[in-house]
Amino acid sequence: MIHTTSRVLTSDLRGHINQTVSVSGWVNTLRLQRKMQFVILRDHSGMVHVTHKRDGGPLEAVLESLTPESAVRITGRVVDAPQVKLGGLELVPESVQVLNLAEPPSPIDEHTGPEARLDWRFLDVRKRETAQLVFAVQTTLEQGLREHAMEYGCTEMHTPKLMRTASESGAEVFRLRYFDRLAYLAQSPQFYKQMAVAAGIDRVFEIGPVFRAEPSFTSRHATEFTGVDVELSWIDDVEEVMAFKEQMVAHPIGKVTDVHGEQIREVFGVEVTVPETPFPRITMAKAQEVLRAGGWDPEGVKEDLDPDGERRIAAHMKEQTGHEFAFITHYPASIRPFYHMRPADRADLTLSFDLLWKGLEVTTGAQREHRSDVLLKQAEEKGMSTEPMQVYLNIFRFGCPPHGGLGAGLGRILMVMLGLDSIREAAFLFRGPNRLTP
Repeated sequence: MIHTTSRVLTSDLRGHINQTVSVSGWVNTLRLQRKMQFVILRDHSGMVHVTHKRDGGPLEAVLESLTPESAVRITGRVVDAPQVKLGGLELVPESVQVLNLAEPPSPIDEHTGPEARLDWRFLDVRKRETAQLVFAVQTTLEQGLREHAMEYGCTEMHTPKLMRTASESGAEVFRLRYFDRLAYLAQSPQFYKQMAVAAGIDRVFEIGPVFRAEPSFTSRHATEFTGVDVELSWIDDVEEVMAFKEQMVAHPIGKVTDVHGEQIREVFGVEVTVPETPFPRITMAKAQEVLRAGGWDPEGVKEDLDPDGERRIAAHMKEQTGHEFAFITHYPASIRPFYHMRPADRADLTLSFDLLWKGLEVTTGAQREHRSDVLLKQAEEKGMSTEPMQVYLNIFRFGCPPHGGLGAGLGRILMVMLGLDSIREAAFLFRGPNRLTP
């Protein structure tokens, strides 16, 4: 018989039948009967049924003292047991080491509501296979995003999150004291990635924190989230950015499907499929025409698409093309930032896009205005004071190349991919207007 004391995961026990192994994890449930003691031990990979026949010895006393969620190390023999529903095997213990005895009772159980679960997020994640899988998928998704960006020749950058001036506008920005002056948390790395392409770093990407002071309580908004940002220089038009985005969606989804597809299907009941490219496109004007014909915005006053409009137009595009993804293009200049480029013959529009996936906006992008005089004019048209932006505007005075880019929220991508009800489930520790802890 082979003996080992190194840790074995519960998911690997089938390969250790009739061997003595050590498993480490948490007590999931206890059934302490008159003649037998049963413990279900859980680690991040699964569970195992631990079976001990009472004999009045020290092992019986240790098992009797356990509480749910206690951290333990159990050494014992793996036995083939077809009658056991949990994996068809059991662990017969030889020793039990209590590493940390949990206080009873647990503050959350299967009946606890979502907000209360967030208060005890470490227990919530520990107990639920669905939560564990979210972050396993997130890891693979990020790996796929980086792979595509690097294969495309992008350089990964890490830009400051403390700024002297707000990165987008004065609204929806967090202000804080920075020694003897005021500073802001970055709403996006937009200005810095443009500075990078002006510095001769042709293609740039960043995966990092983004802060938005949005007093929004929807299932799709967070005040702090992980952003995925890209900027590409020497482009001819915005279509190059959109083509990049298509592949930046398809490659990571393919990777997730290869690694986690079967488990996602079993746990979430979702079939993740790699999308075909190119994605269908529809202009904002045409989208609004289609939506209004169906009764959306009866007053005809909305410039932008609201969540209902996004869902409706996505459903229309799915019906017309069979595709889960759709680009909405050519947004009005009035609702887009001043640095978005405008067509030469349509100063009221921008060379911009949003990407919808199953009716939710997951990416925003555009070709940027790289000409200093035009950029200054567009900022003034927006009523913006250019003096606080002088450091940013200087980027364009000394030969900044044509460029464009995009920004996406990692949590939203996960939310749609896994069919989650809320972005709260796609973050380890969610931040919203009423949540600053844990």
